[in-house]
Amino acid sequence: MYQWRKFEFFEKKLAGKCSIPEEVSGRIECCSSGRGKVVIGCDDGTVSFLDRGLNFSYGFQAHSSSVLFLQQLKQRNYLVTIGEDEQITPQQSAMCLKVFDLDRMQSEGTSSSSTSPDCIGILRIFTNQFPEAKITSFLVLEEAPPILLIAIGLDNGCIYCIKGDIARERITRFKLEVDNLSDKSLSSVTGLGFRVDGQALQLFAVTPSSVSLFILQNKTSRGQTLDQIGSNANSVAMSDRSELIIGRPEAVYFYEVDGRGPCWAFEGQKKFLGWFRGYLLCVIADQRNGYDTFNIYDLKNRLIAHSLVVKEVSHMLCEWGNIILIMADKSALCIGEKDMESKLDMLFKKNLYTVAINLVQSQQADAAATAEVLRKYGDHLYSKQDYDEAMAQYIHTIGHLEPSYVIQKFLDAQRIYNLTNYLEKLHEKGLASKDHTTLLLNCYTKLKDVDKLNVFIKSEDGVGEHKFDVETAIRVCRATNYHEHAMYVAKKAGKHEWYLKILLEDLGRYEEALQYISSLEPSQAGVTVKEYGKILVEHKPVETIEILMRLCTEDGESGKRRAANVAYLNMLPSPVDFLNIFIHHLPSLMDFLEKYTNKVKDSPAQVEIHNTLLELYLSNDLSFSSISQASNGEDLNLRARSGATATSRSGSNGKFIADGKDSNKVKDRLEKQEKGLRLLKSAWPSELEHPLYDVDLAIILCEMNEFKEGLLYLYEKMKLYKEVIACYMQAHDHEGLIACCKRLGDSGKGGDPTLWADLLKYFGELGEDCSKEVKEVLTYIERDDILPPIIVLQTLSRNPCLTLSVIKDYIARKLEQESKLIEEDRRAIEKYQETTSAMRKEIQDLRTNARIFQLSKCTACTFTLDLPAVHFMCIHSFHQRCLGDNEKECPVCAPEYKSVLETKRSLEQNSKDQDRFFQQVKSSKDGFSVIAEYFGKGVISKTSSGPTGGS
Repeated sequence: MYQWRKFEFFEKKLAGKCSIPEEVSGRIECCSSGRGKVVIGCDDGTVSFLDRGLNFSYGFQAHSSSVLFLQQLKQRNYLVTIGEDEQITPQQSAMCLKVFDLDRMQSEGTSSSSTSPDCIGILRIFTNQFPEAKITSFLVLEEAPPILLIAIGLDNGCIYCIKGDIARERITRFKLEVDNLSDKSLSSVTGLGFRVDGQALQLFAVTPSSVSLFILQNKTSRGQTLDQIGSNANSVAMSDRSELIIGRPEAVYFYEVDGRGPCWAFEGQKKFLGWFRGYLLCVIADQRNGYDTFNIYDLKNRLIAHSLVVKEVSHMLCEWGNIILIMADKSALCIGEKDMESKLDMLFKKNLYTVAINLVQSQQADAAATAEVLRKYGDHLYSKQDYDEAMAQYIHTIGHLEPSYVIQKFLDAQRIYNLTNYLEKLHEKGLASKDHTTLLLNCYTKLKDVDKLNVFIKSEDGVGEHKFDVETAIRVCRATNYHEHAMYVAKKAGKHEWYLKILLEDLGRYEEALQYISSLEPSQAGVTVKEYGKILVEHKPVETIEILMRLCTEDGESGKRRAANVAYLNMLPSPVDFLNIFIHHLPSLMDFLEKYTNKVKDSPAQVEIHNTLLELYLSNDLSFSSISQASNGEDLNLRARSGATATSRSGSNGKFIADGKDSNKVKDRLEKQEKGLRLLKSAWPSELEHPLYDVDLAIILCEMNEFKEGLLYLYEKMKLYKEVIACYMQAHDHEGLIACCKRLGDSGKGGDPTLWADLLKYFGELGEDCSKEVKEVLTYIERDDILPPIIVLQTLSRNPCLTLSVIKDYIARKLEQESKLIEEDRRAIEKYQETTSAMRKEIQDLRTNARIFQLSKCTACTFTLDLPAVHFMCIHSFHQRCLGDNEKECPVCAPEYKSVLETKRSLEQNSKDQDRFFQQVKSSKDGFSVIAEYFGKGVISKTSSGPTGGS
């Protein structure tokens, strides 16, 4: 034990000098502490209370003679004492036990100034069943209130136990026998200690010759001897782990329920033993000089926390976080523990870092405080250039010390191994940032330690995730040309974009990249193709198109579903999403879209796809020089055949180009135009009102690229016949123009006859001889009566190259026809005039002459007409009974008259509908005839003039 270091972790309190107050006049027999006070019992029977500064608080007379033992309870503010009182009878013992309630004070005698606590229970210790003996030890255990368990050790080896509510005198007594030796000096009970283990209650008993353990169960108890050595009085204590501690001259022994435990060889006569906050307190008597030595042992760290030579100690107790020693001369010493910071500063000054570490760990200091001690220890070792051991200390600070503090110290290339070790531990604990991952990987690459790099890259935590930032690891490995490691991490973490970036941009392994994309889920494959499709199309166009076809159609596993499933088609990626990857490879785009449209007929994006294909087919300024590279052999053969056909056609039109390069361009252009025209027709079926492409875009493309066939088809489908003939007029194709008008100008087939009028106007303004064409046009104008002759004459008169002979026959026929019409009209007028004169004459006759009714039968019932009868001016006669209530109208003539009135009313109503009138005028071949008809029916009347001022 002399090898244990001594430290001054404790210091004297209360200025180092204090004493028991003078108010405590008797000899101190016993002491106790608790609930913030110190209690002293004296031989004169008084009990005194001292406050925190060991000042006298108050006192009272507890016993008449002497106070031998006392204990301040912790749970309740009770004081239990054992002392001598006056002996009432010779048979009764003077020794009694009292319980005082310190919260209930009462006045003593007539003086109101002196008070004492209420004594709630007095109990005679010795009875006939429990013979009197000398009391050598005393201990109280507080069970569930108000139950107390009191153990009283005697010099005859017995222990009297009293259990119950003493205030109500509801108690039970029982006796425990420890030793029954003839020599009382060896059998007296010198120490007691309670141990509560769950529901079990155990009692340690110490004699000078043994250590025993009693298990108390209800009213029964059984004991066992733990050791055959014991201890004297005051050398017994209990640790905070409920271990029994006894002191003997050769050592200090610890006991548990199963026997002796560890022992510590502290030599010397142990006058007092105690336990304070994990420290062992020991007062050792020095027989040579009569002084005592007070030591405080830290058993965990094997050091002496405090050592002090003191006078003869009579009592030792703990309260207020201090240790209080009461000397035989009534002086006192108060010792308190220094704070942790002071203790650590003391150790740091002596460079005792290991002791400091053990100290903070044994006293369960917080992790931050421990890390600070470890940091200082690491700094100390670093200053001594013991880098390996310094790093070992720094590693223990991970989670509390800022990593940059350590990293800065070991950035030197010579200490890269230590830095690597620290960074590895940082990643193992999941506390590494992206920068730490970067630094660690750089360390591996500088050390060229591929094995460690493999272990780090392939390491995972408990849930299968990497312990580092994945993207950082990929970037660093890629930058240091460890591409395989970067690819492993990317593939393991599902970072498909990174994996493909390395394959394509760094390694150029295009086929492997395509295989990897094929192995991905469709959604992931689509994302990767969008990002890296440009590179793939540039180097592997055919294979890339195959992957896109699998993504956008129902190939592979999805082929089990039918194309009729519109909902499923909507879930598939659209080819429109991938157009951007073909921005520099338009031939491949055309190939892809053609394959897609051949396979999928009802794509949700077919309008956009057709628009794109039309632009590819019809645009002349797009580069298709690499078309042969992007196509396989079959495509090349097909293009060659198509090219030959296009060449023959161009040769027949007189447009053959001798130059080989230009000839190929012309062939490609003609071939694309053929495809464009087929698409225009196939994407506008006859049953659809609108085509499966943007018509306006198609027209613009045809006009910009001078694609006449496509433009004519679109105009004709849109029934823009005037625009159709305008195209022929612009090309001066008279034969085609007349053929077009024959096809589109036939009103019987839904055509527009006015086209012939536009055609006649064209020839009238042409300025060249076109007699043949004009005669043919006039034939159709005359057949359908499209224009009046006067308009025909006016139109053709503008062409100076046309002679009268061109229209002579037409004019003659028209004049003859008009003459016939005039004659027919003249005869109709004469007829209407005669009818009108007859009507006027009849009206005049009715107004001026009498009408004789000679009918003898009723017109309705055909019976003989008798009175009363009704005669109408229309020469119809009726019985009045046959007319009923309607006597004002002839039943025979009324329907015809009402029909005329209704017709007139309808005409008058129609006269107000101007839109209908103008529509009839516009749609009629002869608008003047419509106006004349309205006047003839009286629908349009003269406008009545308002009254004038003159006349």
